[in-house]
Amino acid sequence: MILALYSINNVYMDRILFSRNSDEWSTPNDFFNKLDEEYNFVFDLACSKDNCKTNDGFTIEDDSLKQNWALITYETGGGWLWINPPYSKCKEFVDKAYSEMLIGAKIVMLIPARTDTKWFHNFIYNKEGVEVKFIKGRLKFGDSINSAPFPSMLVIFNLVQ
Repeated sequence: MILALYSINNVYMDRILFSRNSDEWSTPNDFFNKLDEEYNFVFDLACSKDNCKTNDGFTIEDDSLKQNWALITYETGGGWLWINPPYSKCKEFVDKAYSEMLIGAKIVMLIPARTDTKWFHNFIYNKEGVEVKFIKGRLKFGDSINSAPFPSMLVIFNLVQ
């Protein structure tokens, strides 16, 4: 009985989390601008041609997961990288961010606050160089009228602080 309720809750949560036709949630401009004042981002690791938050970035065609993020940090003299990844691939992007941090990348990531997931515990929670900032309230992504149906968090990957 408990297992059945757990499965139903996971299916329900996934429907809520991915209730749109797309899993791309465009970062609210005012939210990003405040972060950019603090970090001075040099590159957007997951954007579209229409919503890149920096002067340069990887689009879906570039396949960010196959790129060398640490090289961008190195080439920009220690510049910060921004990423609001497709939420259906949080595990892959969090794993990649953690791995790239270990070789020098400095990344700020906006993702759903899914503290119950394996990827949260494997690559974020209590990891050296990783800081979590939970966002109060719910963000309104892109041009949506309503707030997101999930809480969000910032994950800062910066081994050399």
